[in-house]
Amino acid sequence: MKDDDFLKRFASNLRAIRKDRGFSQEGFANFAGFSRSYYAEIENGKRNVSLKNLIKILAALNVEANALISVEKKKDRQ
Repeated sequence: MKDDDFLKRFASNLRAIRKDRGFSQEGFANFAGFSRSYYAEIENGKRNVSLKNLIKILAALNVEANALISVEKKKDRQ
C-alpha cells in the first residue's frame, strides 16, 4: 500500500469515528488539544501524524489503534 493511500484510509476512518462521536472537526481539535488547521490536515490525509499525537487522538476518541489503522495484507507473488 502506498503511503498516500494509507494516510487517506487513516483519515477516512478518523473522520467517520469523530462524526460518530458527535464532534465537529473544530470541536474535536479543541477537545484533543490540536489547532483546527493542524487537525484538518490530519483528517484530510495531508499530514503524517506523530505517535505522540496519535495517542492523543486515540485517547480523545476512546478507541484502540486498530479502529483507525487498517492495512490490507499483500498477496503473495509467485
